[in-house]
Amino acid sequence: MHIFKIIAGCMLVAFLYCACQTPEVDLKGKAKQEIVQAEKDFLKMTTDQGIKVAFPYYADSNAVVKGDKDSLIKGKTAIGIFYSSSAFTNSTLTWSPDFVDASDDGNFGYTYGNYVWKSKDSTGKLSEFTGIFHTVWKKQKDGNWKYVWD
Repeated sequence: MHIFKIIAGCMLVAFLYCACQTPEVDLKGKAKQEIVQAEKDFLKMTTDQGIKVAFPYYADSNAVVKGDKDSLIKGKTAIGIFYSSSAFTNSTLTWSPDFVDASDDGNFGYTYGNYVWKSKDSTGKLSEFTGIFHTVWKKQKDGNWKYVWD
């Protein structure tokens, strides 16, 4: 009878131990979902408020974007100046990530996919360019995601 009390006690301790454990959070999976949502929100802001508003808003303070002729635009302020150019006033941009991944700790991630860039020149002629984008995302201290490379 004594052995049954010991076994029952061990089982109770094991049950209580398992019940008290917090489930592991899938930081990578959570980050991937948040990055997909950040992409959607970024696109919505681009559509609703324009390129010149959305690109600096979603830029990390140290973000870098590839400019004309493979130049690099460095920093949120410079990105804002770059995208406030009249060349972007009559432009629209749409994109869709085909792939998203994130670091195991959930602090960095990246996406890539296709984009369509449309712009009108001063005569109203519409030009359309398509291509592949690649964005690197960084989770901010406030939990929001900003791009560090676009």
